[in-house]
Amino acid sequence: MTVAVAHQATASSAQALALAAREAAYRDTTLAVIHVVDSVDADIAAASQAGVSDSVDQAMRQAQLEHVKWDLHLVAGGTEKANVVDAILEQVNNLSAELLVIGARRRSPVGKALLGSVTQRLILEGDTPVLVVQEPR
Repeated sequence: MTVAVAHQATASSAQALALAAREAAYRDTTLAVIHVVDSVDADIAAASQAGVSDSVDQAMRQAQLEHVKWDLHLVAGGTEKANVVDAILEQVNNLSAELLVIGARRRSPVGKALLGSVTQRLILEGDTPVLVVQEPR
């Protein structure tokens, strides 16, 4: 089994990575970092690998969880939100993840009643438990 985290370049990403790493350490399993890109070709893969790896390494150092083993999974999902959700859910299923950790942005008082469309779909459509991390203030 593994703990999966959906990675994106947002303020909540580092917190989601740290929390997912803690969960992986607690469960004595690996961390699968899922990063969705427009398409997966050699150039995009190399650039994404470097950028995401730096981001993950930094989050792990800050959380003092450098010992947690992690793997990067680049998946093609395009830019459409529906495709991003489908790509993440498919990868989570392929990994047989026991938990998916995602970041969510803060919402206005009116928007608090509804989560973002990607977050909402990941929670409602997936078969894996989802842990939502809110971005810092």
